[in-house]
Parts: sequence; structure tokens; C-alpha cells
Amino acid sequence: MEIKILSSLAKVFPDEICGDTEIKEISCLKNEKTSFQIAVKTDYEGKINISVKENKEYITTYFIKFVPAKKAAPDDHDDYFIRGGKPGDYPDVLIPLDSDIRVKKGEWISFWFEFSPLGKLKAGEHQIKAEVSTEKETREINLTACIADASFGEQNLICTHWFHSDCLASYYKTEVFSEEHWRIIESFMKTAVSHGVNTILTPLFTPPLDTEKGGERPTVQLIGVKKRGSVYTFSFDRLDRWIETAERCGMKYFEMSHLFTQWGARKAPKIMADTEEGYKKIFGWETRAGSRKYKDFLMQLAPKLTAYINEKGLHDRVMFHTSDEPNMSCYLPYRKASKLMNRLFGDFKIIDALSDFMFYKTGVVKNPVPGIEKIDVFYGKVPSLWTYYCCLPYKENLPNRFNAMPSMRNRILGIIMYIYGVEGFLHWGYNFYYTRFSKREVDPFTETDAGAEFSSGDSFVVYPAEDGSPYVSLRFKVFYEAVQDYEALMLLEKKMKREDIIAFLQKGLEKPITAREYPHSEEWLLEKRKEINKMLGELYG
Repeated sequence: MEIKILSSLAKVFPDEICGDTEIKEISCLKNEKTSFQIAVKTDYEGKINISVKENKEYITTYFIKFVPAKKAAPDDHDDYFIRGGKPGDYPDVLIPLDSDIRVKKGEWISFWFEFSPLGKLKAGEHQIKAEVSTEKETREINLTACIADASFGEQNLICTHWFHSDCLASYYKTEVFSEEHWRIIESFMKTAVSHGVNTILTPLFTPPLDTEKGGERPTVQLIGVKKRGSVYTFSFDRLDRWIETAERCGMKYFEMSHLFTQWGARKAPKIMADTEEGYKKIFGWETRAGSRKYKDFLMQLAPKLTAYINEKGLHDRVMFHTSDEPNMSCYLPYRKASKLMNRLFGDFKIIDALSDFMFYKTGVVKNPVPGIEKIDVFYGKVPSLWTYYCCLPYKENLPNRFNAMPSMRNRILGIIMYIYGVEGFLHWGYNFYYTRFSKREVDPFTETDAGAEFSSGDSFVVYPAEDGSPYVSLRFKVFYEAVQDYEALMLLEKKMKREDIIAFLQKGLEKPITAREYPHSEEWLLEKRKEINKMLGELYG
């Protein structure tokens, strides 16, 4: 039996290990989560059992399940992919380990271990012992957990992964906002929060995101609307429950869904209302964004919604959106919509994912969220820098987290965000279980690329378990480690000058770290983080 203890940055396939960094210890802060893997290969068929024997109350063990990637990467991708970015099966789903797993002769199999001291273990070295057993032999595994004498405070990074409540209703075949739907929503929210997501996309009205022109997504509208003639009244009861649920899960910020359609703000989102003719759609693709009726609706909504937000004490924790990913071809309609948004909701932060600097330069948007491929254009020119990535960054070594990318390309994001002074991160796909343009549902366990339209892994980072809870992906665990890297550097900044920290990160490198230029060495990152933890322990202990 061959056994390897690997970092969280490896990806283990039956025939090879990509990122073969063997480790003897892990390093973390007192309230940090950190992970490692145990890879096993035998020369016989049979069942294998792994059991933790020491400090097991601080360890969660998972079996890593493979998922298919029909479209693993765009055809013109760069060289920083594993398996050549080719279609195939990739390790991603983390299934809580509660039974023996069958191993095939001569093939690698891997298990994921998450160590969470929970602030209960003292600083210093702690032993993690586990047994790997088959019908023929038993081997003991020993690993040292080095806990630095420092702890994270409240998360600095504002982090959102767009939460698609309609996808949950569709997958689980539940009525929207039924008690069962609310139970599932809460479970998925809790998992998001436990992995660094502290901002929740809040569907005031059905979000006009990734919907084909003229198409519709299931209605998940939180604001009740009653229309009598030209007068609108609003109910916030369902929004109340959403906010209460999110806060109970640990969400801090609320990201109000877009009030104009994606890619240009040319139309109104789908809005349902109780009318004299019954419950029906009153706005949608047939409604021009600048129409008098829609403007009148927003003008009646704005003071009521603003008063509601202020009464809830959420003013400084709310963000609004105009339209997602506008470009210069729709500059004029976006400018008109933005002007109206600033007039109605200008007391709040209004953010949008867009990457053309002209939108900011001309004052059309005050809080742009540029794609990471354009972060250098915005760096040093905006007062509060955010960034996002989605399907586009697959060239020039830019960070992303497709299934066919090495985990180092995922985790390096934390250090990059710190160097650029990023305050917020946005990703569009926490649990998008539809094809592109929401034309049909997908089974995320068998179709990971939105109908071969997006690269595998782009559209979600959690998988729906049978009991209504999410299975976390390997990629989401690594992403959270990137967030913790960022937070560790922010904690260090309370005791050191920022320029000295950046100099420490750049030490020994031929070129400065940028979004495109950074070490690809797993060992470099792990060692650098170990040094950071040592410094934190000395400064805070």
C-alpha cells in the first residue's frame, strides 16, 4: 500500500497526482480552517477505511468524488491547466466520509481532511494521527498541526457568490418559498457563510441574470406588489424572512438584485403583482427600461424600500445593482438607468460588474467591479477596489477555479487581492443549476458546464445533496483558504506597514506579483503562509 500526505492544493486522479507536494505538517491560526489530503494506492482490490485517532473532534473527513467535464476549458486556453484542459472526469465533490470506500488495484484514491481548531486548542504543535486500513494491512499516518498564537477577527473582505434560490426550488422540486424551500435556502446560506461568503444576493424581484431575451426564470420575488390603477403598495414580509434567515446564518451584507436587465439595462426585470385582473406579470422583457410606467413604479418603490431598510438598521450594509456587465455598446441606456438609480437610491452604495473604465471615468458608475483581467486598469484610480472573475479568465495565468485548473491558480487569489488592496470580491455562480441563459435545468453531478456553454466548475461551487443540504466542492474549500490568506495579511497589517508586507511577499521573486505574474509553486505558497503565521504568532502571542 502506497500512501502520500498531500496539501490541499493537489488534485488526485486514478493514474496521477497533479500537484505532488507531500507534507509533514500544516499551519494555521487558532480559529482557522486548513485542509490536507491522504492519497492511497494498493496493488489489490478491496475496501479501504480511514479513521482519525487523535484530535478527531477537530477534523472532518471527506471522500473526493469525481465529476465529468464535457467542456473542461475553452479551446484557446493557456498552458496553466491540468490534464491539458481536456474533457474528462475531475475530482471535486467532497462527500462526508461515513463508510468504507472500495479501491481499485493500482489506482490512486484520495481523502480530504479539514482541520478546524475552533479556537479551542492552544497555540503550539498538535499531533494528528489516522489509520488507513484494508483487509490486508493497516498503516498509521502522522501529521503535525502547528497552531500560531493569533486569531482572525471579523472578516475584512466583502465577499459575494450569487445565490440562486430558484435553482434550489427547481432541483428539489419544491414550491418557491414553501417551508421546505426556506429550509433548503437556510442550509445553503449557512454553508456559504462558513466558506467566507458574507454578502447575499437578495431577489427583491426575480433577478434578470443569465436569462435569454424573452425568457423567464422561476419567480423568486421577495417584495409583494399590489397595483390599483397607477398606485402601487408594497409588502416586505417575505423580505423580512429572507433578511432574518440570512442574518441568522451569519450574513452581514445584502446585495439587492438588479433593477434592469443584464448586458445593457434596456429592459425591466420580471415583476409580478396583485392587480384588479388577478396576480400577473406587470413588467418584463416587453417593458422598456426608460418607460414612464416603469420609472413611476421605481419612484413609488424607492421611498418605501429606503424607509424599510433604514428601519431595519441596514443602511450601511446594503448595496444596489443597476445592470450586470454592461459594455460600451449599451453605454447610453446604462447611463440613463444609472442616473435614475442614483437619484432614487444614491444614499446607498451602487455596484455593478463591468470592465470598461469609461463607465467610471465619465461618472456613470461610482463603484465598478472590474473583471480581474482588467484590474490593473482600475487599480489606484477608484477609491474602493472590487474585482470578480467568471468564464473569461482562462488565459495569461489569471486566477480562476475551473475544474481543470490547478488549485494553486484558485488559491493565489488571496495574495493577489491583498497586493491590489481589493475590498470586495464577486462571483456569479454559487449554485447555478441551469444551462446558459437558463433554458433548462441540469443535474450538477453529471453536467458541470451549463450545457457545455461554460467551462466546467464555473457555474457552481456546491452540489445539492439529497437531504437539502449542500456538498461542498474541493474548489470552494481552496477558495476559502485564499480568503484566509487575505485575512492573515490584513491581520498582519495591524502590526506592520503594508509596504513591508508586500516586500516580504515579493522577496526572492524575479518579478513583482500581479494578477498575471506570480509563483506557480505550491511549496512557495505553503511556506510563505507558514512564515506569515509565525510572524502573527510572535506579534499577537
